[in-house]
Amino acid sequence: MTDVTYSPVGGTQTGELPPGFRHLSYRTFLGSGAELYAAAGDAVLTFRMHRKMGARIVATAPAASAGVRLTVGVGPVGVPCEVVWSEKSEKRTGWGYGTLPGHQASGEEAFLVERDDLDRVWFRVLAYSRPARLPMRLAGPFAVVVQQAYARLCGRALKRLCTVST
Repeated sequence: MTDVTYSPVGGTQTGELPPGFRHLSYRTFLGSGAELYAAAGDAVLTFRMHRKMGARIVATAPAASAGVRLTVGVGPVGVPCEVVWSEKSEKRTGWGYGTLPGHQASGEEAFLVERDDLDRVWFRVLAYSRPARLPMRLAGPFAVVVQQAYARLCGRALKRLCTVST
């Protein structure tokens, strides 16, 4: 994890998003129940959610765990990342990646499935980032819109996967 292009690392796991970055928090309701929680968590950890929404994932392992390197691509663009944390518990399953040199942004993004005390299941994307390269700087507010749209597309893809799975 020494190659990540930002500091501090792990803010998406703790929820403590550092100052000096753009913050993103997106959450959508998936449904209820243990089966849905397990299916959604598995789809997130194995990158199936990303693939369902059309992202091209090339990873050094079949599932997210700390140290796994991956390239996430949409169309001709691919960006290098490393999983900096992953978690699978009764209430929260997911992972966060950190940006590596060559990524347009500098920061961290997490994809989570959360189960609350009322047995409701939620999908959440949490991120902090700032432009790292000229194209991202030039994109300005458009880059933020794209990141928000990507989070929504992930949520829709996960809902489709879970509707089929459960």
